[in-house]
Amino acid sequence: MKTLLSDISLSAVVAGFIATVISYAGPLVIIFQAANAGGLPHDLVSSWVWAISIGSGVLGIVLSLRYKVPIIIAWSAPGSALLVAMLPDISMNQAVGAYLASSLVILLVGLSGAFDKVISKLPTAISAAMLAGILFRFGTELFVSVKQQPWLVLAMFATYLLFKRLLPRYAVMAVLVVGVAIAVAGGELHSEALVLGLAMPVWITPEFDWQVMLGVAFPLVVVALTGQFVPGMVVLRNDGYQTPASPLISSSALGTLLLAPFGCHGLNLAAITAAICTGRESHEDPAKRYVAGVSGGVFYLLLGLFGATLVSVFTAFPAALIAALAGLALLAAIGGALSAAMSVPADREAALITFLVTVSGMSFLGLSAAFWGLIFGIAAHLLLTLRKPPAVPQNSCASLPQEQPAR
Repeated sequence: MKTLLSDISLSAVVAGFIATVISYAGPLVIIFQAANAGGLPHDLVSSWVWAISIGSGVLGIVLSLRYKVPIIIAWSAPGSALLVAMLPDISMNQAVGAYLASSLVILLVGLSGAFDKVISKLPTAISAAMLAGILFRFGTELFVSVKQQPWLVLAMFATYLLFKRLLPRYAVMAVLVVGVAIAVAGGELHSEALVLGLAMPVWITPEFDWQVMLGVAFPLVVVALTGQFVPGMVVLRNDGYQTPASPLISSSALGTLLLAPFGCHGLNLAAITAAICTGRESHEDPAKRYVAGVSGGVFYLLLGLFGATLVSVFTAFPAALIAALAGLALLAAIGGALSAAMSVPADREAALITFLVTVSGMSFLGLSAAFWGLIFGIAAHLLLTLRKPPAVPQNSCASLPQEQPAR
């Protein structure tokens, strides 16, 4: 505790807070869509939010303190999107059974250590290009939001540049303060969305159906490992953290196993929001950025306990404010990833392919663009860097030693 108190900084605390804000302002909407598609009652939805918040908070705090690394745990956004299509056709009890099965498989993957071996073989340029592709749309949405709220977004952008020049550590915090102040002063805060209430956990008895296992559990495993844990580890590696993947995967899967009966569909490493906490904006010293992971975990716990109230606070913010805040907070991470992706001349073309496929947002066979970006990029890397066999001289006889005539 003494170490934490001596390492704490305002910039790291704010980084954790912003990561939490963005998590609830974006991916949580997908959960509401899935809940509406399944016709779930309010108490089950509230329990779902409670479970993913408590799980993300506890794991984020414990793992960040254990490894002294800014580890952000969040719920599976691709998994949430998958459930939008699945929940209308299955009951919540069957869904919980699938959650338990998928988390058990992920736990075994984590304990086996196979994931670490795969990550260690991944070329740095390819992984950085995938990360840049994932984050790229947040950078572009920053400027797209100018059309919605020009004065708000431009003021936030100007604040970012000014503080980047004068007090770079506090640039993102200043952007948040200025953005909220302008939104309140301009009457852009949707106060009608604010509600009071606590989130209460509700037990959901699991049902196991083999068809649901194949249709829901298996896809959840695939999207969690390829769409969340791979980019999550890439974020950590890109900022120099060599934390092993196995304990992070195992802990996340164990958390899901415990909380699935309350609605938790999957906990995993965050990628987009984690990039806010692992970069220099969190702290100049990489060894002290773990405070951002602890901070994010604390805010997750608050949202879990007071979910109904605090989630409404985030939904009360203008959409343009959230888009601008996310884009500005991730600018450094986008620039660093692009720089790393293009830094190796031999891998530059393969990295470009990875980046373009990831940015495209394509989905094929139910797998995300990030996954296919890796596949296309690795294929290009192997083909372009594969050593060619040495060419055989056309007149090979000329190089042979000549037989000396007998005397």
